[in-house]
Amino acid sequence: MTFNDILKESWLSISGNKVRSFLTVLGIVIGVMAVVIMVAVGETVEKSITDQFSSLGTNTIMIRAGVARMGGVRTGNMQTLTIQDAEYIAQLPDVAAISPVQTSGAQVVYGNKNLSTSMMGVYPGYTDVQNIEIEYGTFFNYAAVRNASTYAVIGPETAEELGMSKNPVGETIRVQNTPLTIIGVTKAKGDSAMGSLDDMLLIPITTLKKRIQGSRFPNSVQMITLKLYPDADNNMVIDQITEILRERHNLKDGVEDDFQIMDMKQIMETMTTVTGYLKLLLIAIAAVSLLVGAIGIMNMMLVSVAERTREIGIRKAIGAREKQIIIQFLSESILISFIGSMAGLILGVGLSQGVGRFILGYNVPFSAWPVILSVTVAVVVGLASGVVPAFKAAKLNPIDSLRYE
Repeated sequence: MTFNDILKESWLSISGNKVRSFLTVLGIVIGVMAVVIMVAVGETVEKSITDQFSSLGTNTIMIRAGVARMGGVRTGNMQTLTIQDAEYIAQLPDVAAISPVQTSGAQVVYGNKNLSTSMMGVYPGYTDVQNIEIEYGTFFNYAAVRNASTYAVIGPETAEELGMSKNPVGETIRVQNTPLTIIGVTKAKGDSAMGSLDDMLLIPITTLKKRIQGSRFPNSVQMITLKLYPDADNNMVIDQITEILRERHNLKDGVEDDFQIMDMKQIMETMTTVTGYLKLLLIAIAAVSLLVGAIGIMNMMLVSVAERTREIGIRKAIGAREKQIIIQFLSESILISFIGSMAGLILGVGLSQGVGRFILGYNVPFSAWPVILSVTVAVVVGLASGVVPAFKAAKLNPIDSLRYE
């Protein structure tokens, strides 16, 4: 028999019992569709996390102030980092840009609008660290930091929520009765590992500490962010920063650090590993549906062998060999699996792309994995579930088969 003959015979056998064949195919459709959707979910989560950290870059380091300890006793939530710490770290040869950071909530007033948002006191170097681009106007310079100038750079969402024009440079807003002149608007950036910068108010850190907060510790900061040159060794720089800060904070041997250093490169690698395990877990859960579908095919083929015992006897009586019987039943099993796999692939890709883009607003990545998976499932599941019935059919005694009613 030629390939076309085998395919034709398989299709006639499958279509002979439409309801049973449909229900069997449906099991594979659901299994493949579930796996494709789970792969899409895993890749979407991985891409979302990767994009957020990539917006900072893997050569970014954040230093957070920790809780100071004296003799094992907590001394409170003292901010142990200072602006001077940042300036010392900036002298390291591998540091491309640096900025101390102080965050605070802000009630922004503009005309008759009143908006609650986040405010961040930074250095001009923050634009390089966070890859911030300016849409209108400019960013404040170091002279503005030294003079605690009342300048502000806002995100596009902040400008929109305050009812401002597209280019509000020169407008004045008020934060806690302190007037701030808008000198720049950032380009839309979206969410990042540091939160959304589109809904943010950026001002000189000295303006925040001295004019708005009136802090008794104007040099203390919550965090220091820095960006390294592309060829820098992150681990070596972290060791250098640790040595500088421990020396400046007079921490003796055996005393734990009063700061925390976070390396975006290490965090990103960890998150990639976690999302990889997440994808495997999702695929494993969805694979249970495939197993059920494979059992369904095997069950159908075993029933088919029982129903077609007389037919098998006739085939063997007129000269059909065991190999031909095996090929016939395996081809039927693979055809069922192939139809189900292709339908599951189309439905899975369609649902994941449609729901992701048009309902949830996510750009769901498409990879070759679902296609490879579907073809593999079509062959492997078809073979695995058809082997036992095929060999059972091939081993039937032709005389007993002809007597079967």
